Amino acid sequence: SQSEQQILSSQLECVQSIKDGVLEEARCTESDRVTLSAQQGSGAETQTQSALKLLQVETETLHNKGDSEDLYVTDILYEKEVTKREVTGAEVTELVWKLCLAHSASYETADLFMTLVFELRHLSLGTLRALWQRSSFKCRDNWQPLIDALPSCATEACVVLMKDLIASGEVEEDKIEYFFWSFTFIPNPTSGMIESLAPLLKSPRASQSCFLGVTALVHRFCSAHSSCDTVPAVQSVMRTLGKFLGGNCTVQDSEHLSKMQLVLKAIGNAGLAAAPLAPALSSCAALKSHPMEIRLAAVQAFRRVPCSVRVSQLLPQVTA
Repeated sequence: SQSEQQILSSQLECVQSIKDGVLEEARCTESDRVTLSAQQGSGAETQTQSALKLLQVETETLHNKGDSEDLYVTDILYEKEVTKREVTGAEVTELVWKLCLAHSASYETADLFMTLVFELRHLSLGTLRALWQRSSFKCRDNWQPLIDALPSCATEACVVLMKDLIASGEVEEDKIEYFFWSFTFIPNPTSGMIESLAPLLKSPRASQSCFLGVTALVHRFCSAHSSCDTVPAVQSVMRTLGKFLGGNCTVQDSEHLSKMQLVLKAIGNAGLAAAPLAPALSSCAALKSHPMEIRLAAVQAFRRVPCSVRVSQLLPQVTA
């Protein structure tokens, strides 16, 4: 009710003393009074006094230009100091053990994990395989630090080891998917990476992430290398995809239809490397007896093919 509402009144008074443009002293008194209704006449009052006094003035410290000689502009990516020493498999094994013993949500764990990623980049394929034999154990909560670190390693040796683990079935299905999607983010793929991964496309168990991850790797490789369609590893991937097309993308059932759509999407994903398959893609798009999904997917597969190839191969067939 209105009679029970509290009423607050406050007052603040400050006296300041300024000399030569500098505040020397400030004294403030703050009063706060809380009352209930006027009829009751009860309440409470507080008073706070504060004083601020200038003690000393320091002379201005000039900026030393020499301090900025070691500064430089860079992006926000995490940097790790390049190690000059040779990294051994035994040292990395010990690092994995430390990760297992560290608290999962600590700064120490984050630092150890980043150290593991960077040290993996210095190991050869043989050393990595030996490391896996010693460090494939699971920590608490079934965590495997080496499995999580491999996708961030991004060297050819790490990619080959990941391929070996996928092919042998030594890792769980969700980790396999994680491996494939990580290929999309490898900054400098090599032909050796593509060569090692190409056989996985032939497996009956090859998933969507396998097709798209491998062809994304091919696209990035071709973006950095001219005439990539002459590289044997790239040719191997595109031959495998071309065999799935069968010349004109004929499908027998709904399951085969879904697989054909995936293959066409992967071909489009491969970019410049898909140019040799342009005639087959044109036939897939031109046949009116094909399901519309296949014809549309075939047209979309041209999206990264050079314009000259698209015009010569696609337009005459579609408009005929």
